[in-house]
Amino acid sequence: VQLQASGGGSVQSGGSLRLSCAASGRRISTYDMAWFRRRPGKEREFVAASSWNDGGTDYSDSVKDRFTISRDNPQNAVYLQMNSLEPEDTAVYSCRAYGVGHNNYWGQGTLVTVSS
Repeated sequence: VQLQASGGGSVQSGGSLRLSCAASGRRISTYDMAWFRRRPGKEREFVAASSWNDGGTDYSDSVKDRFTISRDNPQNAVYLQMNSLEPEDTAVYSCRAYGVGHNNYWGQGTLVTVSS
């Protein structure tokens, strides 16, 4: 699976962005999908995940109620709607495809910069 993230940019605090992760090579309908981020000077951290088999979602505490992960299996893509952005959300965001019986795939990241 090849993953390409896009949609990053610069916004002011309180603004919104929608990230996209387009997959190619294989269908993502049987993959769990997730977004991670790496903030400046910090380790990569989990942001949100979408389960392939029951549609369940999971979020880190820092983004819960502000970010929403969604997937469009026919379009072979996953999205991250980010609202009420804060300067602490500044990071490179990457998507991941994984799951039982699957290899682990990462896409290149997209930079989100939030100014105060």
